[in-house]
Amino acid sequence: MSASLLSPAEIDTALSALHHWKIETRELVLSLTLPDFRAALAFVNRVGELAETADHHPDIDIRYNRVRLGLVTHSAGGLTQKDFDLAKQIEVLSE
Repeated sequence: MSASLLSPAEIDTALSALHHWKIETRELVLSLTLPDFRAALAFVNRVGELAETADHHPDIDIRYNRVRLGLVTHSAGGLTQKDFDLAKQIEVLSE
């Protein structure tokens, strides 16, 4: 069963429930600065566990203590509820 694309209005509503995420180039993005490289790796490993459980994987970029996560449902060609559900779980880790 494939996920359905969200409408622009649905994306706006879902985004308003998140605190640190934004839309960049049709992708749901979180950018964080952590204390150091070790903390960035630990955070990414925790995200990895959530992603595996959800069977939905973000694009991850680590630059020393900065982490950028990008979510999009590639199989659907855009943003779906799966992206926002995982973003909510990740946001809990980032607080």
